[in-house]
Amino acid sequence: MRISTITNWAYALTVGLTLLSGGSFIIATHYADRERDALDIAWKIDEGVEVLARAAELTTEDARLFVFTGEQRYLEAFQTALAEERERERAIRVLREKGLPEEEVAALRAVEANAEILDAIEEQAVADFANGAENQAKAALFSPEHEEAQLGLLNSVSHFVDLVALRTRGEVEQASAQAELWGTIAKSMLALTALVFLCVLYFVLTRRVTRPLLRMSDVVQRLARQDYDVQLLSDGRRDEIGDMNEAIQIFRDNGLERERLDAERRKDQQTKDQILQLMHRLQACRQEGELAPVVALFASQLFPDLSGHLFIMNTGRTALVAKSSWGTPTLSGEEFPALECWGIRRGRAHLSDATNSDVRCLHLREQESSSALCVPLSARGDTVGALYFEEAEGGAALDNARTYVELIAENLALAIANLQLRDRLANLAVRDPLTGLLNRRSLDENLADLMQEDRDDPTALMMIDIDHFKRFNDQFGHDAGDFVMSQVATIITNVAGHGGIAHRYGGEEFAVIFREHDGAAALQKAEAIRHAIETAPIDYQGQPLGTVTVSVGVATTEDNRPKATLMQRADAALLQAKSSGRNVVVCDWSGRANRRLA
Repeated sequence: MRISTITNWAYALTVGLTLLSGGSFIIATHYADRERDALDIAWKIDEGVEVLARAAELTTEDARLFVFTGEQRYLEAFQTALAEERERERAIRVLREKGLPEEEVAALRAVEANAEILDAIEEQAVADFANGAENQAKAALFSPEHEEAQLGLLNSVSHFVDLVALRTRGEVEQASAQAELWGTIAKSMLALTALVFLCVLYFVLTRRVTRPLLRMSDVVQRLARQDYDVQLLSDGRRDEIGDMNEAIQIFRDNGLERERLDAERRKDQQTKDQILQLMHRLQACRQEGELAPVVALFASQLFPDLSGHLFIMNTGRTALVAKSSWGTPTLSGEEFPALECWGIRRGRAHLSDATNSDVRCLHLREQESSSALCVPLSARGDTVGALYFEEAEGGAALDNARTYVELIAENLALAIANLQLRDRLANLAVRDPLTGLLNRRSLDENLADLMQEDRDDPTALMMIDIDHFKRFNDQFGHDAGDFVMSQVATIITNVAGHGGIAHRYGGEEFAVIFREHDGAAALQKAEAIRHAIETAPIDYQGQPLGTVTVSVGVATTEDNRPKATLMQRADAALLQAKSSGRNVVVCDWSGRANRRLA
């Protein structure tokens, strides 16, 4: 109950008790007035009767003096006293008509009767005296009848006074008792009013205000110190204190929410700082192979509850190959066709969760309560790979990390695309775009490095020229000529293997450097290349192009032959091979004649 309601009820109760107390005091006063009225009436009646008795005595005395002295003044005094006595009798008659008890009325009538008898005797005596019957008048005033009438009057007055006194005493006692009763009631009401006021004051101030305020003061102080673990009042009050407690509860909830948001903001900022560090590391990478371990290191730190792979698109752009992993990923293999991933197909992040709310990627194994997120790595309109994360149980951590993963994927895709673009630009600078072999510039750099090296290992250089190459351009077209050149380059690369460094020297000429090859080994490799090209069936768009042959000139640094003239000697051997009928291998041996191997 609200304090205002309690206060209103207490106010109403106090007013009611006060009104009752006032009414009791009014009733008590009324009975006190009745007590005074009863005493006043009794006094007036007694006084009137007593005056009547004294007047009767005075009349008797005046009548006797007149009879004995015959003086006129006593007669006048007698007549005056008799008239006053008649007035008092009429006044007593009025009192009787006001509702005196029957017994008092009877006593009052006896007083009147005795007074009338006495007055009649005295009036007759005065009349007899006036008529000359002096002795008869005296005898009447002192006769036994007069004495008896006078004594009867006194007795009846005394009896009436006693009755009035008795009745008055009863009325006074009753009125006094009622006045005392109602006075006690009024005092009790006042005491009860005071008690109610004190109880309400104690209940409201002490129990409903002071104690809760003290507890709330402690709560507010702890909340001011950002101690949000404090327990609030939980008595379910619906008053002003309850409103204040509810407001404090809202303040505490807001504080907890603000603290939670601050923690999330700090965690978010920490995560973004780590992502920024990752971006800096990615930008510092100079080769595509350096990206994978960097991504694996930071992914395990950023998302410790998740496992995953970094997939890169293969050269043929048909499959995704895992370049690094973190955690213990089990749902996806380390290599799979690119179109098995819905993220690659759609070009946006794809979630395969346990609820099967969306189609599941084909490269994932079926496993209950597991979720996987595939984010394609796309930059400059090209997909270069995919960032893959999985969670063994549920998907809450995956949902929380999704925004960060997409942010990382965007920057990672750009870093991979930049490195691949750098590699392509580097290849364009050092490789021939048609054959994919190293270009003339690379050949010059490799020969320059060779001359600067202080090594005794023999090195061989082959100069290779396609015989009658112009025939292919003229007969089948330049596209066919380009095709022949690329096929020859492929054969040279395959036969030379890892020991040979193949270059396109220019036009239809090629150069191959063999490190740590003596003359015999170089001659064997040269003949293998010539034979593989001669025997290779080359068709362009379903049309046989005929036999393709090459002339080969070989030079070596064996037997301390100078490195500086290696290129010139190999080129001279090639010219000799072309002038010797083509489709031959000519070696420049020191102290030996050139050989032709057909």
